[in-house]
Amino acid sequence: MPQKVDNPVAVDGAPAESSGVKSARRAVDLIETFAANDVWLSLSDLHARTGFPRSSLHGLLRTLLEAGWLEADANTARYRLGVRALICGTAYLDRDAVVPFATEALERIREKTGFTAHFARRNGTEVVYLETRESQRSTHLVSRVGRTLPTHATALGKALLAELTHDEIEKLMPASLTALTPNTITTLDALHAECAATRERGYAAEIEEGTLGVRCVAAVIPYRIPGTDAISCSMPISQVTDADAQRVGELLAEVTAELGQQLRRAGIR
Repeated sequence: MPQKVDNPVAVDGAPAESSGVKSARRAVDLIETFAANDVWLSLSDLHARTGFPRSSLHGLLRTLLEAGWLEADANTARYRLGVRALICGTAYLDRDAVVPFATEALERIREKTGFTAHFARRNGTEVVYLETRESQRSTHLVSRVGRTLPTHATALGKALLAELTHDEIEKLMPASLTALTPNTITTLDALHAECAATRERGYAAEIEEGTLGVRCVAAVIPYRIPGTDAISCSMPISQVTDADAQRVGELLAEVTAELGQQLRRAGIR
């Protein structure tokens, strides 16, 4: 853990917390603010959400707009993410060596089950969806590439949290967990119980905790320790029984175990 320096300086003697560094950090924060909101945002909206001075926001918005990271509605003076965000996000997926292997596994799961399959990665207390194969009979848009959901409210997240120790989970997760539906677990005690059950079963499960009308099962891809990636299957609750969900969960455990071996043989870590 690096130690805090009271008066950090750059090589040339200038303060490390220079205006350039601060502007870069604010630009990143601004992009993430847009990513977290699915509406057009005005300068006033952004000032309220970030606390950045209006004068700084003017310059940041102009720079990001000119670079293609933002789009503007001239009629309302509001902004949203631009096409550069999509281009850079796609580049991440294009350069990820796991994605092609995971995509083949998703196709196999969808073919065998008839349900939607997802590939995701844990990022802190969230899971990020990296690939999805939608079922033709799906009636719920559970996720799309790039979407994030809380780990505690998803089978994917629970599968990945179960890779951690009790103390690691305690350190990572907040004491109070946000509810996405009336069925979402909201306490750490309940989360620890879910992780213990996941380790015992070999796959994670949830019923309408992330999305009403949908139940999911998920299993970790064992090619890293602790696991960072997992695959899930989303099923309309009206179309499956507990026994059906168990069979799908066992299939996921089998497919992800084979995928983990495949990735290790390919030298992917």
